[in-house]
Amino acid sequence: MRIFLASANAKKIAEMQRILAAHVPDVEVLGIADVDGYVEPVEDQPTFAGNALLKARAGVAATGLPSVADDSGLCVDALNGMPGVLSARWSGSPHGDKRAADERNNELLLAQLHDVPDERRGAHFACAVAWVMPDGGERVVEGRMDGRIVREQRGSGGFGYDVVFVPVEHDAAGLTAAELEPGEKDRISHRGRALRELAPYVAADLS
Repeated sequence: MRIFLASANAKKIAEMQRILAAHVPDVEVLGIADVDGYVEPVEDQPTFAGNALLKARAGVAATGLPSVADDSGLCVDALNGMPGVLSARWSGSPHGDKRAADERNNELLLAQLHDVPDERRGAHFACAVAWVMPDGGERVVEGRMDGRIVREQRGSGGFGYDVVFVPVEHDAAGLTAAELEPGEKDRISHRGRALRELAPYVAADLS
């Protein structure tokens, strides 16, 4: 049983496979790297849900497979909710080396928050996940993870802004999302919450 995830991020594909496996044990999640010549659409929508649907619809059109896409980002209170939908390209073009882009984004964010006191460094991750079937059926769910931004990068797990974000569930210990075990991150993350809500619908549509 195969579905397409409109992402080239290997860690995100593994994360989605782990979460969906509890509801759809035999599912195989293919990513952009598995589709020759795949052209990603321009993410020009003003909302996470709009971009997720755009990508999932493009996935169905390119592969003919049921497709999942997410759009997610970091919303920082002191920056009026930014970077938001611009999270992946906050420091410029997201193309090229993903790790280098993440590093630039995190460095820029920490610089922008340099003078912001700890009590005003609240933030949350937001995520919209879209599921589109070849017959035109569509569904979008959303998830959220609250926390705060720390003053230095910590941890080697996760991706993106995980290294500077402490979830509220781990505030006492000060653990960033990048310092959590994968299972714990799945349990509390914005994407994990959205995918768990979506997974039963995926299972029903594929049955």
